[in-house]
Amino acid sequence: MATSRLLVDPAYLQRVDDDEFANAFARIENHYFVNEGFMRDGQLLEKQGIDKIRHIPTIVVQGRYDVVCPATTAYTLKKVFPELELHIVPDAGHSSREPGIAKLLVEATDKFADL
Repeated sequence: MATSRLLVDPAYLQRVDDDEFANAFARIENHYFVNEGFMRDGQLLEKQGIDKIRHIPTIVVQGRYDVVCPATTAYTLKKVFPELELHIVPDAGHSSREPGIAKLLVEATDKFADL
């Protein structure tokens, strides 16, 4: 849990002391890990899949210090899907609750609301 944020929130870390929360968090995480995210390796980057969604406006907001989904993965996606709008947040990790990521996600949502 500490790895999801660049700026660690002590209150968030205290949640791991709650056995019910810790168990639920671990079960969800492990469910995806043991099933390899329910997709083949590289599936999200395959041309036939990208071609199906290429026409959909897409915005990726990526934390520079994200160790859960490293920024290289967003860059690799951008190379096969150049139409997407990529934002790298210089002072953020993985969490949508980090200020820079939250700001850009709200802006993206507002942009989509005007479509």
